[in-house]
Amino acid sequence: MAASSSAEQTQLHDMEEEEEGMEEREMESDEENRMRGENSDEEEDDSSDDEKENEAEIQRLEEQLSINAFDYNCHVDLIKLLKQEGELLRLRKARQKMSELFPLTEEIWLEWLKDEIRLTEEEPNREKVYELFEKAVTDYICPDIWLEFAQYSIGGMGLPGGMEKVRSIFERAVMAVGLHMTKGQAVWEAYREFENVILSTVQPPPGRVPSCEEQGCLNVQLERIHTLFRRQLAVPLMDMEATFAEYEEWSEQEVAETVMIQYRKALQQLAKCKPLEEALILAEPPKMAEYQAFIDFELKEGDPARIQIIYERALAENCLVPDMWTKYTTYLDRQLKFKELVLSSHERAVRNCPWTMGLWKSYLLALERYDADHATVSDVFEKALIAGFIQATDYVEIWQAFLDYLRRRVDFSKESSKELEELRGSFARSLEYMKQDVEERFGESGDASCIIMQIWARIEALHCKNIQKARELWDSILTKGNAKYANMWLEYYNLERSYGDNAHCRKALHRAVQCTSDYPEHVCEVLLTFERVEGSLEDWDVAVLKTETRLNRVNEQRAKAAVKEANHARQEEDRGDQRQKNKADKKGQKKGQKGPGAVLKRKATQDDHHNDWNNDSAPKRQSQQGSAAQSQNDEKPELRNDDCSVFISNLAYTLEEPEAKLRAQFESCGPVAQVRPVFATKGTFKGYGYVQFESAVSVAEALKLDRREVEGRPMFVSPCVDKKENPDFKIFKYNTTMERQKLFISGLPFSCTKEQLEEICKSHGTVKDLRLVTYRSGKPKGLAYVEFADVTQASQAVLKMDGMDIGENKICVAISNPPRRNMMDKPGFDRTDLMPRQVFGGRGRGRTQLSLIPRSLHRQSEPVSKVKNGTVDAAGESSAAGETKPLSNSDFARMLLSK
Repeated sequence: MAASSSAEQTQLHDMEEEEEGMEEREMESDEENRMRGENSDEEEDDSSDDEKENEAEIQRLEEQLSINAFDYNCHVDLIKLLKQEGELLRLRKARQKMSELFPLTEEIWLEWLKDEIRLTEEEPNREKVYELFEKAVTDYICPDIWLEFAQYSIGGMGLPGGMEKVRSIFERAVMAVGLHMTKGQAVWEAYREFENVILSTVQPPPGRVPSCEEQGCLNVQLERIHTLFRRQLAVPLMDMEATFAEYEEWSEQEVAETVMIQYRKALQQLAKCKPLEEALILAEPPKMAEYQAFIDFELKEGDPARIQIIYERALAENCLVPDMWTKYTTYLDRQLKFKELVLSSHERAVRNCPWTMGLWKSYLLALERYDADHATVSDVFEKALIAGFIQATDYVEIWQAFLDYLRRRVDFSKESSKELEELRGSFARSLEYMKQDVEERFGESGDASCIIMQIWARIEALHCKNIQKARELWDSILTKGNAKYANMWLEYYNLERSYGDNAHCRKALHRAVQCTSDYPEHVCEVLLTFERVEGSLEDWDVAVLKTETRLNRVNEQRAKAAVKEANHARQEEDRGDQRQKNKADKKGQKKGQKGPGAVLKRKATQDDHHNDWNNDSAPKRQSQQGSAAQSQNDEKPELRNDDCSVFISNLAYTLEEPEAKLRAQFESCGPVAQVRPVFATKGTFKGYGYVQFESAVSVAEALKLDRREVEGRPMFVSPCVDKKENPDFKIFKYNTTMERQKLFISGLPFSCTKEQLEEICKSHGTVKDLRLVTYRSGKPKGLAYVEFADVTQASQAVLKMDGMDIGENKICVAISNPPRRNMMDKPGFDRTDLMPRQVFGGRGRGRTQLSLIPRSLHRQSEPVSKVKNGTVDAAGESSAAGETKPLSNSDFARMLLSK
């Protein structure tokens, strides 16, 4: 009983403990549920806040797109937010709007396609997905999209015509991306896998002999797979050796010789392309240089299909590079010439880079070339106008392209037609568009020379025989600030000469003589030539009077401008001299503080160089070559002959073996007696020297080598003259007066070479000489002088080349007419010659030469022709020899009477 009682107590105790545990667990569960409820409430509050923020952001993006529909990043952000929120219908609309304006990237298309596939799993909606795939594969040639397209089509294989549809899609896929060296293999393998599945369905079960019909289907299917293997093995693809091994294993028989030949050719092609493909794999985006190298290689190989695929691959990764689109579309226009491919590529180009005018212009030409209907061409042109070009001249060019198209549509044999009225209306609309839209945006019309109006006037005069309308247009052109340009007047004159009458020609030339300011001489010459051919004596006299009066006034204006420019240059030179003097003074003060032995360095002149030539007691050179040259010349001073020598300067200090290199440069001029490069005390080359010939005849030939480039610097060659004996000697080999047959060109790009410029100038006449102006270092200044055979060719070249674009630069071309130099600007002129000589004491000048009198109180220096120091010559001017005569009584009387 005790045992049973204790067992009962133990059992009762256990039951009580279990009840207590259950109560505790229930309390814990209640507490946990309460906490979960609180957390879920907080999460619901957070999610609702996030949803509100996202919705507000979505509305903001939609409003921004309503203002500017071409904001690409705004479209991308909106699609991401709608996908995050699960707004599938709004997401579909957002994607559709973006695809209408821009080509979509491969990632955006794949996301959209996968979403649509999940939304339309029912078979009746498969056609919508097919349409979406068709649109996706036209934006870019992407293997992954084609593979997704083919795999999706397999799902409809059980529908009527489903198998043929799958095969057609696979065929299109291998034609589009089967040549892709890295991704094309996946499409081929998917195609073969599909055919293998079909093969397994037509094979009879093991042990059963197939019927004739079954055997026929089986043979056809086997041949399909054989053909796919052979086609793939003829294409150079990565890892094609594995494909060949798979084919050997699958065929269970020896591979045909024809297949082996094609396979070996593909392997050879792969070996050529593999380094280029590996360079693409290793390169960082955008890989432009690597793609361009691959394109150049394929262009040399000449396979159109491979050229197309490499262009498409480059554009898929660099879709916003206009130059790449331009090269691709140009290749298609000139080489392939397949209408559908060409027009679709042009359309893709302008959708990717709508801001590039050249792509729109090429698109319009392609549409006309392939006989697109007028409504389509007009629609493309209207889209181009709202594309947002980056400069005003782009609008001028796109209008010109469209007006050219409209002109080619007109049959001018009819007096009036719908096309002619449309052409005239478009000309008027273009002028209004330039005046309002373009000027409002850019601050200029972009058509300063009124090219569109000039074309319109010529069409009216030539085709429509409406010379009065042409004159009205030219009056408008010349009132828009173009009356000062000779080429504009001559263009109008040529129009009147061709389609007008002599009276209007004469009137135009008379107005041109009065208004032209850039090349009045040329206009005057044209007027006189016209009167020689067409005019009477009275007309000739009037023309001569007008031209003489005008040219006299022009020469006066030029003289005043030259004086003003010379004064300005002199002021700048004075400022530069003062700055150099102040700098030298500061250096002198600093060196004076360092020690009494410090001296200022001075710039080497030809006098210094000549001293180096004649100094027999020059310091010993540290350089072995310098000391040898010095000792040789010191021992034989009789070898030095200035008449047979030239002075060489502006050479690089780092020139190695200058004696040998100078000898090699001048050996072609004649026998060289000696070459003496000048070295510093430390043995370093000083950049100048002397070359002495055995005969004075060689000097003239040597001087022709002046400005020849030696290791990147122009070498200066001049006569060897002792300036102590000839202090006024200064050589300047170029003319300083007007040369009507020579042109001065400025604004050239620094990369422009002499050969490139000569090639441009040859089309306008015979080029006798061409010189590019450089700094002493050899770097170009962007200036050039071009001499033509005669004045007529030079004048025509000015009119045609002035304002021409070379590279990214617009050049200026004018007749060579350097500003006149007065006495103070001439080389070698010493300004102290104009100042009265001062007598200094035994200690020389004072410490300062600065004038303490304000400049406004300085008296102007008296002309030489006036009385000076009580003497004057008989003619009232200074005599050539500088001698003066004492004044006589009659001279003093004349002076008093003149007062």
